[in-house]
Amino acid sequence: MIHSLFLINHSGDIFLEKHWKSVISRSVCDYFFEAKEKAVDPENVAPVLQTPHHYLISVYRGKLFFLSVVQTEVPPLFVIEFLHRVADTFQDYFGECSEGVIKDNLVTVYELLEEMLDNGFPLATESNVLKEMIRPPNILRSVVNTLTGTTVFAEIQGVVEACVRLTGMPDLTLSFMNPRLLDDVSFHPCVRFKRWESERVLSFIPPDGNFTLMTYHVSSQNLVAIPVYVKQNISFFESGSCGRLDITIGPKQNMGKTVEGLMVTIHMPKVVLSANLTATQGNYTYDLATKVVVWDIGKLNPQKLPNLRGSLSLQAGAPKPDENPSLNIDLKIQQLAISGLKVSRLDMYGEKYKPFKGVKYLTKAGKFQVRT
Repeated sequence: MIHSLFLINHSGDIFLEKHWKSVISRSVCDYFFEAKEKAVDPENVAPVLQTPHHYLISVYRGKLFFLSVVQTEVPPLFVIEFLHRVADTFQDYFGECSEGVIKDNLVTVYELLEEMLDNGFPLATESNVLKEMIRPPNILRSVVNTLTGTTVFAEIQGVVEACVRLTGMPDLTLSFMNPRLLDDVSFHPCVRFKRWESERVLSFIPPDGNFTLMTYHVSSQNLVAIPVYVKQNISFFESGSCGRLDITIGPKQNMGKTVEGLMVTIHMPKVVLSANLTATQGNYTYDLATKVVVWDIGKLNPQKLPNLRGSLSLQAGAPKPDENPSLNIDLKIQQLAISGLKVSRLDMYGEKYKPFKGVKYLTKAGKFQVRT
């Protein structure tokens, strides 16, 4: 029924797209943009538009257009009702249905769309059913978005590692739920590149053992979900040769998964002699030689957020540091790909036996820096 969904803001920019069957080019939206330009108000855009190969069915909610692409004749009201249900679900999950909120919760949004449609047909559209499968963001997560500043730069470097132990010459195909998320993709020589170009499917005869099947890059700022937020206040006083430090870390975009191996490293100015701090979770050390504070938190408990606070002693008579130190964050999350990339299916051809198939996801922080 529904092949693709495009979310378009009031200015006419496509800021999200989801494909359930084949990938349909954004150029199909040009017919919609022409109709939008002719309409006096956004509400006056015709909800159903016919193109040479598709039907475009849309609704306008909260200054956003929800535009679906359909290739066969279906009852338009059926699709319109579904689009309203999508908008209602976003409203219920996030408190509002706006471009900014959707961008802040992209991982949740893609998971909701994946559950609400199965191969283009409505599957789970009731809010109470969805909440049993996908945990809504909590209120604290929404509040801290207003307290933690903006993301200066964010990108994801991803890798698909394969472990193959198969007899014979099996021919494998691996497909993803959201392959259009990926930029700058590089493949193992066994992958048939033309198949990827045309269908966004990995087709290959694998070598035996462990190898890197694919590396990828997600560079779009809007698609990189930061898994934790940091509230910090590091200040040095003009008089008294002292300063204060107060840091709290909480979960932000982890889809209910546990943040592990959480560690904060702070390179203090040279004039800092000592740090008298208290950690509510984990342990901290301060190296007098390197002037580095290391706060080893471990697993992040969302019910009791870890906090590190206390006083800093400076050299007597030394001038106040010109800049506050940055915070470097290390973390990992098991069974979560923060990019939103998910394996849809893995099929084997050319052999008659049934193989064991398994997928593991892992998110690790590369260079995660918080400026204070």
